[in-house]
Amino acid sequence: MLDLKSYQWQTLKGLPVNFDEYSGKVLLIVNVASHCGYTPQYEGLQQLHDTYAERGFVVMGFPCNQFGNQEPDDVDTIQTFCQTQYGVQFPMFAKVKVNGSDAFTLFRDLKKSAPGLLGTEAIKWNFTKFLVDRAGNVVHRFAPTTVPQEIAQEIEKLL
Repeated sequence: MLDLKSYQWQTLKGLPVNFDEYSGKVLLIVNVASHCGYTPQYEGLQQLHDTYAERGFVVMGFPCNQFGNQEPDDVDTIQTFCQTQYGVQFPMFAKVKVNGSDAFTLFRDLKKSAPGLLGTEAIKWNFTKFLVDRAGNVVHRFAPTTVPQEIAQEIEKLL
């Protein structure tokens, strides 16, 4: 179980955020990138956010440049791209590392709670998605190839 009170980071605009403000919500936590073959998933992620936000659902986007240099841009460029190309309104945060010894602690804990294929913890690519219930339990890890619309039914069960 994740203790959201123990995580802090910053928004793309550099404002500090304590994740306890997301306690009691259903979360879809995603490592994202602007120059990835899966980047069009931003549209589907925003649709999920629009559909379920009033019921306590939040998509959380974390840009990551660890896979093929697919997020090399600065935070202003990332924010402008996401808003103008895909209308992203869900919370977007400063860049993170999701693998390695300097991985953001949230992603370390997500990977432990929901290992990937064959029990591996490493995230293999951008747009890996973690679904977290209202109590902070990581209930599912979705591969980058899983399009957001395929997750809707699982979100419905948790709301």
